[in-house]
Amino acid sequence: MITKYINKTLFISTAIFFLAACSPDSIDDEGKGLTQSPVDASFTVTKTAENKFHLKRNYNNFINSEWNIDGDGFVNGKNEIDIFLPDAGTYVLQHNAMGIGGQVGGTANQTVVVPTSDPIAGNIIQGGRFDTPEEISKWTIHTISPTGAQWVFANGKATIVASNSNQQAIYQAVNVVAGQKYSIDMVASSDTALEDTWFEVYMLSSIPASGTDVGGTVYRNINTWDGCGKSKFGGKVSAVGCNSSKNGGVFTATTTGTVYLVIKCGGKTVNSLSIDKVEFRRMQ
Repeated sequence: MITKYINKTLFISTAIFFLAACSPDSIDDEGKGLTQSPVDASFTVTKTAENKFHLKRNYNNFINSEWNIDGDGFVNGKNEIDIFLPDAGTYVLQHNAMGIGGQVGGTANQTVVVPTSDPIAGNIIQGGRFDTPEEISKWTIHTISPTGAQWVFANGKATIVASNSNQQAIYQAVNVVAGQKYSIDMVASSDTALEDTWFEVYMLSSIPASGTDVGGTVYRNINTWDGCGKSKFGGKVSAVGCNSSKNGGVFTATTTGTVYLVIKCGGKTVNSLSIDKVEFRRMQ
């Protein structure tokens, strides 16, 4: 009798242990399964050299990191990243922490001040942020279509609205050295999908007469026929554009002197394509 009692007790104990082992670590109010404590997105910034910084998140109680460097848009990243800020200025660095089931742990911010531009990789373009009347004055509008397309400088951006396949360009003169390579990029965004639209960046030795189209080698582009710009987007053109066959945004100067960086856009429906932070940098 005692043996039978003991065996029954062991069986019940084993069953309780089995059920406990199969239970979730924690259960929310609706019994949906695993939850976790609030995640912390804070991070440290360490200067490693002039214009170079190492970013490291403080905690590992989440499954994914997203970094936003100077408002260029959040992108997935590692626990630690190294960044290069070649231009003098004040930068806001942001980190998002993503938890279990897509739980967002908030955004942590840090501000970094860079006192001096890098002597080689500093931006050659002037007024690439379009923030002040002085910066905007560095750009010239090149009229191609007489109507139906217009670049507007406002709110720290250059924005074009175009329709019925009309187009317009803006440009700036820059000095280059023969044989030297230069990288081209910028931030572009649109809150709406583009329709039959082309956005193209050229380097020209001269600007054609007003009312005349520009063409040649395309160094950066967003083109709906190539498959990009068909939905809302934002980020560097090197990331959101169609660049696989566009020279990787690298221009090699064949002569020493003045050339012109030209940004052209047009299309059937372009409601508000904006650009910011235009870059033209010497490559080491």
